[in-house]
Amino acid sequence: MQADLLVINGLLWTGEPETPAREGWAIAAKAGRIIFTGPAVDAPSAARTIDCSGRLVTPGLVDCHTHIVHAGNRANEWRMRLEGASYEEVARAGGGIVSTVKAVRAASEDELVRQSLPRLDALIGEGATTVEIKSGYGLDAENEAKMLRAARRLGQLRPVTIRTTHLGAHAMPPGATDKDAYIADVIERQLPLAHREGSADAVDAFTEGIAFSVGQTRRVFAAAKALGLPVKIHAEQLSNLGGAAMAAGEFAALSADHIEYLDEAGIAAMRAAGTVAVLLPGAFYFIKEKQKPPVAALRAAGVPIAVATDCNPGSSPLTSLLLAINMACTLFGLTPEEALAGVTRNGANALGLGSECGTLGSGKWCDLAIWEVAEPAELAYRIGFNPLWKRVWRGNA
Repeated sequence: MQADLLVINGLLWTGEPETPAREGWAIAAKAGRIIFTGPAVDAPSAARTIDCSGRLVTPGLVDCHTHIVHAGNRANEWRMRLEGASYEEVARAGGGIVSTVKAVRAASEDELVRQSLPRLDALIGEGATTVEIKSGYGLDAENEAKMLRAARRLGQLRPVTIRTTHLGAHAMPPGATDKDAYIADVIERQLPLAHREGSADAVDAFTEGIAFSVGQTRRVFAAAKALGLPVKIHAEQLSNLGGAAMAAGEFAALSADHIEYLDEAGIAAMRAAGTVAVLLPGAFYFIKEKQKPPVAALRAAGVPIAVATDCNPGSSPLTSLLLAINMACTLFGLTPEEALAGVTRNGANALGLGSECGTLGSGKWCDLAIWEVAEPAELAYRIGFNPLWKRVWRGNA
C-alpha cells in the first residue's frame, strides 16, 4: 500500500511508555492516520516525504486544560496585586472573575473568536495539535453556550483538534448568592442547552471553598453522566475537600486538575479509576502558590501525570506549552521525559483521546511536531525559545 506521507531520517520519540527515542525509524500515514511506525527499511513508499535530517520527531503536543476563549484581560488587577492590593480590594475595584464575565457577556460570538485566535495561534506555533477549551465565564445558559460555540469555531478556522468542556460550575454569576440555586441552573438549563447544541465534549466543575462543594459538584456530575458526558474536575488547588476522590471514585473522571493539596485517598481513587493528574504550573507560578502537588506520591502510585497551560486571564495568562513543561520540571520536579509525556500521551488521555492521538502508533492521527533539537530533554530545558521546525496535523504539514 502506498502511503500519503512518509517521515524519515528523524530521531523518533513515539511517546509510548518506557520507549526511548529511536534513530533510523520512519512514520507513514494515509488518510491522515498512521499506518506504519518502525525501521525505515520496512516503510512503504509515499506520495510525499519529509526528510527530518536528524531532527527530533514527537507526537503533536496536547494542551488538555485551557480557558483560551474569553474577552478582555486582567492586567490591571495583576498590577494592583503587585502593588499590594488584597483580593477584596481588587474585587471592589471591578476586578476578579466578575470582570471577565462582564466582558464575555458583552462580546459577540464573533468577537470571542477574534480575541481568542491569537492565543490558539501561539499554542499551534509551538507544536500543539490538540487543545481543550473550557467555558466558565458566561455563567448562564446563553453565554456558556456562546463560549462553547466560539471554541468549536476555532477548530474550523485552524488545523487543530479542539475538545470543549462545559464549566458552568466555575464561579457564582454577578449578583447571585445562592449556590444551590445556581447549581440547579447549571443542571436544568445550561447543560441541557449545551447537550442539545452538541457543543460540549465533557463537563467540569471547580470544587473549592471559594467555588462549589463536593456535594454540589456531585449533582453536576450526575447530570453530566445522565447526558452521556464524561467529567473532569478542578480540585484540591487551595485546600483538600476530597473532590478528586469523589470525581474519580464515583464518576471515573477523565482528570483531576491542579491537585496541589491532593491526599493519599485521592491518589488511590485516581489510580483505581485511571484518572489523569493534570499539573498546572502556570497558575502555581502566577498566583505565587507554595503548596506543590504530590508528584512523588503520584509517581509511586502509577497515576498518569499530564501538564497543561491553564491559559486564562486571571491566574495563568500562559500560552506556551514549552514553558509549561519547563515549569513542571523546575517547580514540581518532573523529569523532562515525564513532562513531555504530560503534553502528549497523558494529555491525550486526560481528554479521553488516548486512542486517537498522543503517541505515534498505527491507527492514531498523524499529528507530529518536528524539532530542531538533538534530544527530548532540550524541549524542557530552554526558556523563551521555540525550536519547532515543522508541525503535521492529521497528515498535513
